[in-house]
Amino acid sequence: MKRFALLWLVLVTLTGCAAIPTNTQPKPIGPKDSKGADAPDAPEPRQNIDPFMLVRDFIDATSNPDGDYAAARAFLTPEAAKKWDTKNPTIIETGFSTVPSSQAPQEKAQTVLLQGKYVGRLGSDNAFVPQLGDFQKAVKVERNADNQWRISEPPPGVYMPQSLFNNAYRRITLYFYNPEFTVLVPDPRYVVIPPVTSIPTRVTELLVKGPGDAVRDTLVSALGSDADKFSDTKESDDGALEVNLTNVGKDLTPEKRKQIVAQVVKSFSGITSSRVRVLVEGQQILPDQRDYRPSDVSATAGESLLALNANLQGMLVVDGSIRSLTDGNPIKGPAGAGTYGAVSAAQSLDGSRLAVVSRSGGGVRLRVGELEQDLSEVDLPATTLSRPTWLLSTGPKEPGIEVWTAVDGKSVARLTRSDNGSWTAKGVNITDIEPFGSISELRLSRDGTRAALVIAGKLYVASVVRDNQDVSLRAPRQLQPSTLGSAVQSIDWLSQDVLAVSSSLPSWPVTKVYTDGYRMDRYSQSNLTVPVGSVASAPARQVQVVDPSGLWSASDITDVWKSSGIRVPPGSLVFYPG
Repeated sequence: MKRFALLWLVLVTLTGCAAIPTNTQPKPIGPKDSKGADAPDAPEPRQNIDPFMLVRDFIDATSNPDGDYAAARAFLTPEAAKKWDTKNPTIIETGFSTVPSSQAPQEKAQTVLLQGKYVGRLGSDNAFVPQLGDFQKAVKVERNADNQWRISEPPPGVYMPQSLFNNAYRRITLYFYNPEFTVLVPDPRYVVIPPVTSIPTRVTELLVKGPGDAVRDTLVSALGSDADKFSDTKESDDGALEVNLTNVGKDLTPEKRKQIVAQVVKSFSGITSSRVRVLVEGQQILPDQRDYRPSDVSATAGESLLALNANLQGMLVVDGSIRSLTDGNPIKGPAGAGTYGAVSAAQSLDGSRLAVVSRSGGGVRLRVGELEQDLSEVDLPATTLSRPTWLLSTGPKEPGIEVWTAVDGKSVARLTRSDNGSWTAKGVNITDIEPFGSISELRLSRDGTRAALVIAGKLYVASVVRDNQDVSLRAPRQLQPSTLGSAVQSIDWLSQDVLAVSSSLPSWPVTKVYTDGYRMDRYSQSNLTVPVGSVASAPARQVQVVDPSGLWSASDITDVWKSSGIRVPPGSLVFYPG
């Protein structure tokens, strides 16, 4: 255990802001973390502090969730402490205020206004939910028998400043399957940090509860709906992390057992560097192997489906022609020759097919077909079509059979390929996002379970829900509204749960935005000119952007943007397969 505890201390120190500390409150996640009657007495508030400092200190004390927030409850009257609801903390900006109310202060009672800006909240599933706007909460205080101020009516729930949240909570990534069980998909959550030795148990408790609220209709778990932990998750005497489960299903096939192992091992890949041992009621789940590392489950996790072929280096749309990103030369076939007057384009993940939005009369048409061959025009008349985006293929070398685009900014169409090779347009239900405005960009994640959209210049992410033949975009959420506003220009998927975003903001020309909306990282501003009109990203690839001065690339957020030898005019587009 000493070695495991030391490993955790090292991991927490090294991850720093790279893995945002996060958590939901310990009580609903793991009852053993709530110390209850065994918790040490919380320190009393400072003597003789005024009501405004009392409320500030109370908010600061919420950083310690031990004993069901015993440190913060010490600031409350006994009656208020019994009633205070600590579920689902609300995260606020660090610069909050405590100011007088309009009510005249009394000798024994006062009202203090807690004011600030929302950042978000933790849902019942321990997922971060963005929240925008200002808040003002009345906090009533009164003097106790010792003539000390105490809070008699606290804000409803825990209001935690972002800086304290970052120190007390850690972001962890669970994994669940797409409905076809072909690829594992990340589902980020937040768990309390102290004590670090209990984090694996909290992760297991969240994992057995299944996908989070936003993706509950999108993802599925190999563990089944009745799964539970059989015992706490901890390090064994030989150094392996033992995940001991129960109720994972009867008559499990070898394939289902492999899927369970892959899901568990991937979910702990960011938690521990130890081997992971998956047990069912104390027994080894698979007879042929006892312990696993992430590399052992890559095939079952579907990683080959998401990996881009090394030969697929990306493409450009320049002056109506499709060109290679390798050397800037036109690709073979009519699309490269400029026959279609290409406005935008997308290459399928396997690289064998191309979708091109082409000019046609006073509008545009979508053409789809084999790369370097004649492309068939799809019956989808429109004035504008967004850059196409391909759905995940059914196999590593299988050609794409479904491509999406936004039509005139008002609807979303998905084009599917029939057995005879024809392409047919079908509608996508976007009732949940219609009120937000006109859609200018639409990018399916390369695992096919999420869609990123630019709507009226704002960045949104929605879940892709499939119900038989019906497909919907559900649970939309706006990401980083206070920073990005309505200045977003272009988006692409950097990984399964991270977006590369370009904008017209001089201080934020290109950013890395996490799909739960909590965190964003800024790429270097050097050499770029806004607006940055096109961005292309993919795992293990450089981020490529086009600004008014040309084509630029960077490998990491700290890199200085490097100019490409390929000269492109303003308005050109760059894209990777997907």
